[in-house]
Amino acid sequence: MEKKFDWKTLFFIFPFLILLTISLLINYHAAFITELYENHFEKQMLWIGIGFALLFFMRFVPIRLFFKYSFYLYLINVLLLILVLFIGKDINGAKAWIDLKYFNFQPSEFMKISYSLYLASLCARKKFYSWKEEVKFLLYVLVIFAIPSLFVFLEPDTGAILFYFFITIVLLWNSRLHKRWLIIIGFLALACICGFFYLYFWQKDLLISLIGTTFFYRVERLFSLGTGMQIENALIAIGSAPLWRFSLTETGIYIPEAPTDFAFALTSNVLGIGGNILILLAFLILDFYFISYRKKIRKKEYQLFLDAFLVIFLLSQIINISMNLGIFPIIGIPLPFISYGGSSTIVLFIYLAILFQTTKKKKIT
Repeated sequence: MEKKFDWKTLFFIFPFLILLTISLLINYHAAFITELYENHFEKQMLWIGIGFALLFFMRFVPIRLFFKYSFYLYLINVLLLILVLFIGKDINGAKAWIDLKYFNFQPSEFMKISYSLYLASLCARKKFYSWKEEVKFLLYVLVIFAIPSLFVFLEPDTGAILFYFFITIVLLWNSRLHKRWLIIIGFLALACICGFFYLYFWQKDLLISLIGTTFFYRVERLFSLGTGMQIENALIAIGSAPLWRFSLTETGIYIPEAPTDFAFALTSNVLGIGGNILILLAFLILDFYFISYRKKIRKKEYQLFLDAFLVIFLLSQIINISMNLGIFPIIGIPLPFISYGGSSTIVLFIYLAILFQTTKKKKIT
């Protein structure tokens, strides 16, 4: 029997291709801003090409294998995070990349997917028969969260830790764990945050003695909202852009790290405000598509894996665009499928490759 075309997939394909097209346009334009970005267009095309190849070839890998061996994938990523601290390439003060000659590999990005797989598998299969088992499970989850977070913190990469944290909270919330534990954790976290803010604003000397000067200045940079050349130029680029333009070769307003952290503002230089609106509409359609996609998935661990993807996909949009508007600290969060970057782009494609297998009607046992 001939399989009918699922017209709902058009709600994924069109906005998805729009985002990828905008990514290539702004990375082509970036070469005219500075020589530092002269090969970004070719490399981004390569990352996207690899992504589509993964979408095709990963269809032939049984989905159960990703979850069955997720613990080993997690361990491999932990070892890579340790390795990057010794041989990592320093870029803008962060030692988060392993130089593989032709491209840089970022283990903290790949940890997102292995952590999502492993935690989804744990939360889906674990059943609790007493409060002691719940406590043991929570302690174990705390350990597997803390290990990569510690090594990523040393790089430093604050953004990745934020994702690990929210993936953990969302997956635990959707697991069989009693909600009282998450409420208790929430109150404890709130108390810690309030205590930290008290020390930061009224007892700075004590805070510096507790966490050290280096970490204190990292925190101060996070609180410096709306200041600095990056934010100011990003706001000028967005605020002064016409409704529509198509300017690939004109230099425009220079924004440091434009193809990565400030891809949203860079779009204003290339396509005007209309380009920004197009990005927002494309993301809005994709967000609804992936949220509704959960209804098609029957298996618990696959649903939880989609939840982890949604955490990354939605948070990346919100944080990156907020960074560009000067209402969130600059913490190096890329804009999904638009910002330049091999590791981040390929990881998103891997998520999609696994997710699109979760609704296969033929079960593999």
